[in-house]
Amino acid sequence: QVQLVESGGGLVQAGGSLRLSCAASGRPVSNYAMGWFRQAPGKEREFVAAINWSAGSTAYAVSAKGRFTISRDNAKNTVYLQMNSLKPEDTAVYYCAASAYSGIRLDAENAYKYWGQGTQVTVSS
Repeated sequence: QVQLVESGGGLVQAGGSLRLSCAASGRPVSNYAMGWFRQAPGKEREFVAAINWSAGSTAYAVSAKGRFTISRDNAKNTVYLQMNSLKPEDTAVYYCAASAYSGIRLDAENAYKYWGQGTQVTVSS
């Protein structure tokens, strides 16, 4: 019911910035939560950031808080992840995800039903 398309990944040097976008279709973003997860080589997928429209709340992983900012544009049905002060350890495939309902625990991976294809972020030393 929900389709997600990520964009904005690429190669950046340490200390640089990238802005990821996730365009959602199928239902308004105000009806569910959207999050960003990432998976680095040899590691499990991990939570990065999420936003819940109905509650007006956001959540961040410890590694992301203070450097990354998640935001939304209801008119465009799009969520963004602004990533600043990037580090080599941020290198990963970044996935956009949407929950079936709003009001979930934002950092719980199993609460998300719909997933995008991912976009590669590479941060060089």
